[in-house]
Amino acid sequence: MRVLCAFPEAMPSSSSRPPACLAPVALFLALLLHLFLSSQAGDRRPWPVDRAPGLKEKTLILLDVSTRNPVRTVHENFLSLQLDPSIIHDGWLDFLSSKRLVTLARGLSPAFLRFGGKRTDFLQFQNLRNPAKSRGGPGPDYYLKNYEDDIVRSDVALDKQKGCKIAQHPDVMLELQREKAAQMHLVLLKEQFSNTYSNLILTEPNNYRTMHGRAVNGSQLGKDYIQLKSLLQPIRIYSRASLYGPNIGRPRKNVIALLDGFMKVAGSTVDAVTWQHCYIDGRVVKVMDFLKTRLLDTLSDQIRKIQKVVNTYTPGKKIWLEGVVTTSAGGTNNLSDSYAAGFLWLNTLGMLANQGIDVVIRHSFFDHGFNHLVDQNFNPLPDYWLSLLYKRLIGPKVLAVHVAGLQRKPRPGRVIRDKLRIYAHCTSHHNHNYVRGSITLFIINLHRSRKKIKLAGTLRDKLVHQYLLQPHGQEGLKSKAVQLNGQPLAMVDDGTLPELKPRPLRAGRTLVIPPVTMGFYVVKNVNALACRYR
Repeated sequence: MRVLCAFPEAMPSSSSRPPACLAPVALFLALLLHLFLSSQAGDRRPWPVDRAPGLKEKTLILLDVSTRNPVRTVHENFLSLQLDPSIIHDGWLDFLSSKRLVTLARGLSPAFLRFGGKRTDFLQFQNLRNPAKSRGGPGPDYYLKNYEDDIVRSDVALDKQKGCKIAQHPDVMLELQREKAAQMHLVLLKEQFSNTYSNLILTEPNNYRTMHGRAVNGSQLGKDYIQLKSLLQPIRIYSRASLYGPNIGRPRKNVIALLDGFMKVAGSTVDAVTWQHCYIDGRVVKVMDFLKTRLLDTLSDQIRKIQKVVNTYTPGKKIWLEGVVTTSAGGTNNLSDSYAAGFLWLNTLGMLANQGIDVVIRHSFFDHGFNHLVDQNFNPLPDYWLSLLYKRLIGPKVLAVHVAGLQRKPRPGRVIRDKLRIYAHCTSHHNHNYVRGSITLFIINLHRSRKKIKLAGTLRDKLVHQYLLQPHGQEGLKSKAVQLNGQPLAMVDDGTLPELKPRPLRAGRTLVIPPVTMGFYVVKNVNALACRYR
């Protein structure tokens, strides 16, 4: 295209104004530039808008709790404990002789005490007062020295100290035998019981073929439980005993089939349905694995699978997670016994209670691999302090949590999972520092940045006590020591646990949750209707 322009005949000077034809040219070029940019609009992103420093990704989370009615109520002994049979490698370990260990156990009361694990599949008991001990490797030649005296004495002694009571169910009464049922607890059962239950397995029956070369299906296992119940009834000491099972493993397809067969036959016979859960293979675990939300959510899927089968045959039947560990293969040193493992453990407690699981039994209280709460030297580990705070502050009534500003808008094809997890309960009635009607929040922040939470609704302008648990020392997430509100936690002496001092926050103050931490927050004097009465 050519642009023609006629100049005037006379030019006053070189410094005079530009010819009038340049205006249409400039307008034409501007139009071309606009059309070109418009055609490229679909391929270009808008220029970023400058933001003031420090404002990026700051979201104030508004939090409220329903205080009228609880959504769930779990057992008073919700957080319970397990002892692994490895402690009887050289005969019964009389843990009551350790004042320090008894003090640690008392701190987690009230609780059930389960004695069991896979090694019980290789324990055999003789009808002798002082049977000989075998010092060979793991196998069916393990014997329990003075089993009758020690179990009864332990039960009575811990009960007198208001500690853990041994749960009267197969994992205590019967699980310690596998080959001969006539060699069971107190040797009170008849010879008929031996013939009937010589092949019965009560721990992870889905693994019976792998461990013993034999298999048992759900229907047969259910019939065995029914017969077991009928044989126990005439014996005075067991006439009121509870029966729990089938204590299956991870609910895969074959395990669900076994549970389905069991519930169809014996669902009404057991007092609660039990299963076990392990999060991750301990041989390949890394510290960052404990921060993966996808891993934390695997438990929720398993709960739904178990509940679906149970509610099909016995709606409302109690369910127990009877054995939970963070990592398999005995755990990993400096990982499953570190602060990082606490994210899985605290989320497990919150998720189970929120979804209606009545009891969770932690494997193990002490002296088993690296998944324990107390190490071989009777030193409390991070998960112990977490459990102690839970026991002191959390009651059995679960409350609904309402938040705003928590969820980010998901991108197409990408699942956004919560890295900030908030649970709410009525504050424990056993804690006399708080009046009834108070509420306790416990919060997990897996983000690498701090999060701010503003209490709203019924929680607005209430006094708050903070119990912030963080790693202590240079190891960071791998630390085996923790600090509460900046102060290291340690036993005062063998008979005294430290005072768990809160940090008071003024009314109306925003809660600031540091990155990659856990904390408990007691909201005082809420006068929540759901929490006034037991």
